[in-house]
Amino acid sequence: MQRPKKHFPARPLRGVLALAVCLAHAALHANAASSSAAEWTMFRGNPALTGVATGSVPDQPALLWSFKTGGAVKSSAIIGGGRVFIGSDDGQVYALDFASGKKVWAFKAGSAVLAPPLLVDGTIFVGTSDGIFYAIDAKSGQQLWKHETEGKIVASASIASSKNGPLRVLTGSYDFKLYCLAASNGSAVWTYETGNYINGSCAVADGRTVFGGCDAMIHVLSLDDGRKIKEIDAGAYIAASVVLVDDRAYFGHYDNEFLCVDIHSGTVAWRYRDLDFPYMASAAVTADRVVFGGFDKVMHCLQRDNGTNLWKFATRGKIESSPVVAGGHVIFGSDDGSVYMLALADGKELWSYDLGRPVVSSPAVAAEKIVMGCDDGSVYCFGKKSK
Repeated sequence: MQRPKKHFPARPLRGVLALAVCLAHAALHANAASSSAAEWTMFRGNPALTGVATGSVPDQPALLWSFKTGGAVKSSAIIGGGRVFIGSDDGQVYALDFASGKKVWAFKAGSAVLAPPLLVDGTIFVGTSDGIFYAIDAKSGQQLWKHETEGKIVASASIASSKNGPLRVLTGSYDFKLYCLAASNGSAVWTYETGNYINGSCAVADGRTVFGGCDAMIHVLSLDDGRKIKEIDAGAYIAASVVLVDDRAYFGHYDNEFLCVDIHSGTVAWRYRDLDFPYMASAAVTADRVVFGGFDKVMHCLQRDNGTNLWKFATRGKIESSPVVAGGHVIFGSDDGSVYMLALADGKELWSYDLGRPVVSSPAVAAEKIVMGCDDGSVYCFGKKSK
C-alpha cells in the first residue's frame, strides 16, 4: 500500500490570479514563446518545449562569467528578472545575477537538484531527487510551500493553466504519477498514474498536456481534470521531454528511434533510425526542421514534415544535452566536455568551448547570452564581450 502524500502549505502566492489569464493564453498556443528575448523562464523556452529562442547569439561567444557550486550541475538554467536560476547536485538551488554571475541566494533543498526550475510570477518551482517539489520566492529564496511525492523528480515543471480556475503547475515523478498542483499553495488538483517512471517534462497546448513515460506510452490528458484523452504506444520507453507542435509530438526513445506521432489520429507520421543508440534528450523543433542528439555522439537534423535527414554532426561523446536553436545557430553540450554551436542550415561547426567535463545541462538563451551547467560543478555564461 502506498503511503499518503504529504502537503505542506505556506503563505499564498501573490499575484497568481491576476496573471492567470495571460499565462493561459501562452500555454494554449504551442508556438508562442513564454518570455521575451531577454528571458528564458522555463525549460525549452515555451510551453510546447520547442527549444527555440526568440533572439540570437553572437557568432563567436566569449566566456563572460562562471560560478562554482558544490556539485555537478546537470540541471538546466532559466533566466528571468535579471537573474539566473539553476540547481546543483550539492542539493541547492541558486539564484545568480545574470550580468555578473554573483550569487544572490542559495536555497537548501536537501538532495540533488537535477530538474530545471520553472519561473512564474516571481516564484520558482522545482523538484528534487528525493521527490520533494518546492515553490520558492524568486526574490528572497524563501520557501513558500512544498509537496512530497514518492519518487525522484528529474524534469522541469510545466505551466498548466485552466479555464475553470487559477494557475496550476505540472510535475512528473518516478512514483509513476503526474501531479497537477495549485500554484498558490501546492495542494493537489489531480493526479494521473502511468505504468512507469516519468522522466521528461510535459508539453502543453490547446487545453491538453502531452508527455512520454518509461511505460513506452505517449500520454494525452485534459488539463482541466487529468482525464485521459489518448494513449499512444511508442514501442520503447521515453526518457526525453516530448515536443508538441501542430498536433504532432516529436521525441526519441530508448530503442534507438526518433518518432513523429500524430496526436489526433494516434498514428506514427514518420520514424527515423540511424545507429543503434538510444535518444535521451529533447529535440529542438523549428518551422521546418527537427534537431536532436543521442548516445551515438551525433547531432541530427531532420526535415520536419517527413523525417528525411538533412545533416549530421559528430562529437566525441554521447549527447544528453537538449539543443537550442537561436537565430540560425544550434547550441548544445556533449559528454566530451565541449559546448558546441553549429549552423542550422548545414550543421557546420561555428564555435566550441572546452569545459573539460561532461555537459549534460541544456542551454538557456536570453539577451544574446548562453547559460549552461557542467559536471565540473560550475555554471557558465557566454556572450559578446563588452569593449
